[in-house]
Amino acid sequence: MTRRVLPGLTAALVLGLTGCADPAASAPGPGGDAVTVVSCGQELRFAAPPERVVALDQSSTETLLELGLVDRMVGTANVKTKVAPEYAEDYAKVPVLAPKNATSEQVLAATPDFVVASFKAQYTADRSGTRGELAELGLPSLVSATDCPEQNPADMTPFDLLFSDYEALGRIFGIEERAAALIAEQRAVVTAAAETGAAVSGKPTILWLYSTFNGTPYVAGGIGVPSEMSGLVGAENAFDDVAESWPEVSWERIAERDPDVIVVGDLSERGAPGDSADEKIAMMRAHPAMSQLTAVRENRIIRVPGIEMDPSVRSVNTLGLVAKGMRDLGYAR
Repeated sequence: MTRRVLPGLTAALVLGLTGCADPAASAPGPGGDAVTVVSCGQELRFAAPPERVVALDQSSTETLLELGLVDRMVGTANVKTKVAPEYAEDYAKVPVLAPKNATSEQVLAATPDFVVASFKAQYTADRSGTRGELAELGLPSLVSATDCPEQNPADMTPFDLLFSDYEALGRIFGIEERAAALIAEQRAVVTAAAETGAAVSGKPTILWLYSTFNGTPYVAGGIGVPSEMSGLVGAENAFDDVAESWPEVSWERIAERDPDVIVVGDLSERGAPGDSADEKIAMMRAHPAMSQLTAVRENRIIRVPGIEMDPSVRSVNTLGLVAKGMRDLGYAR
């Protein structure tokens, strides 16, 4: 590809690419200002905090807003539902580059000096451009550590990986105390959920129903934050044996697993058929096999925002909702 120089890039920014390495941000360099972060196998070096940031999806957008970085944001894209109310005022100040996935042309037109995303899938040639292509332009790109667990220590849970994102962003932007406060606040929610889990007897199973497409359900598999949330509240994800994040299954297969509790994600603001929690519940009640399940007949159903089923700054909210649901359903006192 032809090498281009982006206007607006921070002049002091230097980017190097390496193989897999420790995901933690390094200490400042010899000059006292440089910060190095390894993100999903790429080493990013910053001589100064970025000033013009583009977020490629809702989760990364809300993380930046939570960390108080609205004044550094020059673009956002692919926001699937309304942002959380606490972010609405700041979000209104951020230019929307695209309602869905931003193209490389849209990203580069915002003249960013840093790009962030929750998922590697945002960095493709037909979207924002590959991370390698962006690197050739001197533009560093960060991916959430939750999307590359294999490039992080094996003992890190999805929440640990999520918190490492906050830590890395805190180092990159020089807001370490703000990031540390957020980590402490969210770790407290994780601890509280684990206390609920410790009071649960037996091992109830939870089905996490994210979405439906043409009537076919997509549920949480054994990879991702729903599996960890299940364990924290003293349960087991009904499809933990499937090594995928969101496998497509059938209603009959779900019925065979006979989950004790069903967590239903509400994506009604996205607007696709079957996205709302009400529609998903209606499908289950109308299905010959699903309608006979105890969880459906006895309404052992917990509604949560669908966007929070993927790892994000809001995932602890759903963790709290599920922990409360387990108590309300009598699994813990």
